[in-house]
Amino acid sequence: MPAAFLFPSDTWHDLQPCFRSVGLVLLCCLTSGLSGCQKSAPPAPPPKPLTVQFVLPETQLITEQEEFTGRTAATERVELRARVSGYLQQVDFAEGRLVQKGQVLFRIDERPFRAEEKRTQAAAAQFEARAKRLRAQEQRARSLLEKRAISQEEYEAAQYELTEAEASLEAAQAAHETARLNLDFTTITAPLTGLIGQRQVDAGNLVVQDQTLLATIVPVEKVNVLFDMDERTVLRLRRMQQAGQAMTTDGNPVRVRIALADSDEFTLDGVLDFQDNQVDPATGTQRMRAIVDNASGLLSPGLFVRLRYPIGEARESLLIPEECLASDQGRPFVFVAVEQDGKEIAEARYIETGPLEGGRRVIRAGLTPEDRVIATGLQRLRRNAEIKAQPRPVPADSALSSPTSN
Repeated sequence: MPAAFLFPSDTWHDLQPCFRSVGLVLLCCLTSGLSGCQKSAPPAPPPKPLTVQFVLPETQLITEQEEFTGRTAATERVELRARVSGYLQQVDFAEGRLVQKGQVLFRIDERPFRAEEKRTQAAAAQFEARAKRLRAQEQRARSLLEKRAISQEEYEAAQYELTEAEASLEAAQAAHETARLNLDFTTITAPLTGLIGQRQVDAGNLVVQDQTLLATIVPVEKVNVLFDMDERTVLRLRRMQQAGQAMTTDGNPVRVRIALADSDEFTLDGVLDFQDNQVDPATGTQRMRAIVDNASGLLSPGLFVRLRYPIGEARESLLIPEECLASDQGRPFVFVAVEQDGKEIAEARYIETGPLEGGRRVIRAGLTPEDRVIATGLQRLRRNAEIKAQPRPVPADSALSSPTSN
């Protein structure tokens, strides 16, 4: 309720100057109190240095490698097709299983082919008997000619008839051999040991000679790995080979390391056995091929793989743990503990990285063996922030065993 309603009008006019004076006094007191509070607040203490742990880059002999992606492929791929036309009578294998060389896989109805084989055999026997008879007649005619009992023309006629019979015999024998082969072709066997795929025709269907695909077989003892090398790496490798700084395929085989899609470890060994004679102008790459032992049967055609190809000879390289790395818009860098004005600060150092070796990253440029690379607290670190650096303890298992290079 306004103060004017609490007092008579004359009294209110007399008291107004008093209220104004009291308000001014209260305002001055409040202002003085706030000024006194601000002057008495102590300054904020400087932030404490962040305690971090560092590691020293390790020196190790490393063979420089380039990484490529590729696919596994069969060293051979056999398409089984019918060599004679007929009705498929029997399928004698389990799809997707290992089959042995010579194992019976399909059978075509052999009855018409067996009948043809018997007919041609009989025809060959008939022509053989005729040729035998005419051979005897020719010998008698020769004896009579020597005694001048027959004319030269009669002897030559006997010779011509024998020659014709012998030619007919050879044709009949060839027809019989063809019929025998066709009979054999009704039984289709595995030409090699390997995994057989899905059958393409069921029993009871007509198959056509050299056209109907029945199934495919791929060997499993060895598997090819196909990959494409970019032309920059091709040129770099050739220059290094000419300078004697890289391995070539002329001497010892070039060995590669392979990792499957479900692993980061390059545990499989392969040997380079082919490189194309030209760079594909459409892709700017050169096709390469390595062969891998597959005695365990782990690999099959079509798998995605990553492959490491050795580029240079082994040389000393620096390695740091992968967790030490940070990225600035795609540029890798690390924090290094350095002394500045009597304090330790975190200096950002841009680096050039190489491949990953056993969980550690190869550093091609930007670090020295004496640099103290910060390995902890990276999320809270800022450039040139004051720190307190301590060496990171070495795990017991790492101290007992040193990693090896691939």
